[in-house]
Amino acid sequence: MSEVPVTHILFVSTALFFIGMYGLFTRRNMITMLMAIELMLNSVNINFVAFNKYLYPDKLDGIFFTIFIITIAAAEAAVAIAIIINLYRSHNSIDVEDATELKY
Repeated sequence: MSEVPVTHILFVSTALFFIGMYGLFTRRNMITMLMAIELMLNSVNINFVAFNKYLYPDKLDGIFFTIFIITIAAAEAAVAIAIIINLYRSHNSIDVEDATELKY
């Protein structure tokens, strides 16, 4: 069984990142925007693991960065969901256009 070339992994990672970016810029639902941000973070994780495997196969630096990013993403998702629940309770909507009061 042969190895997957790094260009294929980077192509998948780039595609995931731009799908997440498209979802972030085109959707107005906060939960969908949160999922798009998570997709972008996961594409960065794929890059870290791929470059770690191909450039430094004996070191685990890319894996440690990936675990750190997953931890930060979990905390970010918990805070974002708490904000979304609070917004839904006050406005009965999770649309971004209804969240203009959060600016000030």
